[in-house]
Amino acid sequence: MFGRHHHHHGRHGGHHSRHPFGFDGREHGGMGGRGFGRGGPRGRFFDHGDLRLVVLKLIADKPSHGYELIKAVETAAGGAYSPSPGVIYPTLTLLEELGYVAATDAGGGKKLYTITDEGQAFLETNAQPVNGLFERMAEAASRSAAFAPQILRARENLKTALRLKLHAGSLSSEQIAAIAKALDDAATQIEAV
Repeated sequence: MFGRHHHHHGRHGGHHSRHPFGFDGREHGGMGGRGFGRGGPRGRFFDHGDLRLVVLKLIADKPSHGYELIKAVETAAGGAYSPSPGVIYPTLTLLEELGYVAATDAGGGKKLYTITDEGQAFLETNAQPVNGLFERMAEAASRSAAFAPQILRARENLKTALRLKLHAGSLSSEQIAAIAKALDDAATQIEAV
């Protein structure tokens, strides 16, 4: 199924029209780019303009740097999608050009983005689609909990620790019992969550 995704970059014959949303909607999420938006099988995570609304809402909640917004979107989607800098920064530039956010130099080449009165009014006008987007991201997060970065990292740590311990040489019966107990305890704690 994944082999059938074709990307037609530049299909407009070199004509680069300025997209009203700052991106063309072809950004892909993790998990093989499984469809999130209403775009169907093309594998888009967001439809046109959706990311702009999500980013604006996140900035309204907390003034942020671009990197923080990437992480905030990833967290809201439970790791199912992480926008690339090549998607986030053009979106921020567009929001700034529209007058919805203001950027201030935060030092070290970073910009801190805050919402403007126009941006707040735009958010309020679009409250229903914004709420719907965050609900859909929460659904994606619940479906993709197994792919959450924290769980993947912890699982890899466990596998690495086990591999190192088991290949380090012969283990005493006390060490074997302690490792088995630690694994059993972890399983019991996970089941209880």
